[in-house]
Amino acid sequence: MQINDLRLFLEISELGSFTKVAAQRNTAQSYISRQVSEMEKSCGGTLFRRTGRGVVLTEFGEHVQKRVTVWLKASDELFADIQQAAKVPMGEVKLGVMPSAAHPLMTHVFKRLHLDYPKIRLNIREGQGSELDALLDTGSVDMAILFRYDKPASQDEVLLSTAHTYLVSSPGLSLTYGDSVDFKRLEGLPLVLPRRPSHWRSILDETAKGKGFSLTSEVEADSLRVQKEIVAASPHMYALLGPFSIDEELRLGRLQAAKVVNPDIKRYVTLAHPKQGHFTPASRIVSNLIKETVSGWHGLLNSPKAP
Repeated sequence: MQINDLRLFLEISELGSFTKVAAQRNTAQSYISRQVSEMEKSCGGTLFRRTGRGVVLTEFGEHVQKRVTVWLKASDELFADIQQAAKVPMGEVKLGVMPSAAHPLMTHVFKRLHLDYPKIRLNIREGQGSELDALLDTGSVDMAILFRYDKPASQDEVLLSTAHTYLVSSPGLSLTYGDSVDFKRLEGLPLVLPRRPSHWRSILDETAKGKGFSLTSEVEADSLRVQKEIVAASPHMYALLGPFSIDEELRLGRLQAAKVVNPDIKRYVTLAHPKQGHFTPASRIVSNLIKETVSGWHGLLNSPKAP
């Protein structure tokens, strides 16, 4: 039997007449009679007893009616839930992010998803630029947040924001108290720098070389957290970082920063998608939330000063 056969059974039991059901369904009474005969064969017993006025349920029919009524109600609720779920974005979205963008950007995006799209799950993987590019090429991530040194030209990669470079220190140091600091002022400063080989380290070293000096590396560390903790705890140490990575420390007053100028060393924050791959509704929502979040931070990215 099909679900429509069970609905027909309940309709006959309610109206008590093959004729009335046939008229209501705009079909022949003989067709309804054949349907009932097929149902009774499938059930293995007589469902209706004919009377002078129509039909009534047999005791077996009353038993079946109770079970079918409960089952159809549960089925209707199930189908309604399935149809509603089809309208709700859901699924896992895999993101690759640079360590400096992991927090607070991903924290903000997660909070928005948790409130507005609770059925979307984030799978976040940190990595450096070349590693994230490889993950994109293999389709291991649905999208990646990257730092580029040139503006993106591909349609698979969009510019989120331009991130300047900041000289970062513990609070109270005069060199980082103003809005900007000339790159030449970095000469002789004790710096916490990323380890070689590093594209970012090479750019900093080449920039200094072009100015006629070498950067003084007191400590080398790849970890952004280590760099920030050393600077925050040492009133004589400095680091060269981007605005994403120091957002929280600036708000808490643990660090102080001034934009490096002459030259203004820019990095481009981009959102890249695989060249091949299916863009799911959940991926599209996460992509838009990332764009909205970074857009809302435009002022911070250009002037990361503690309030």
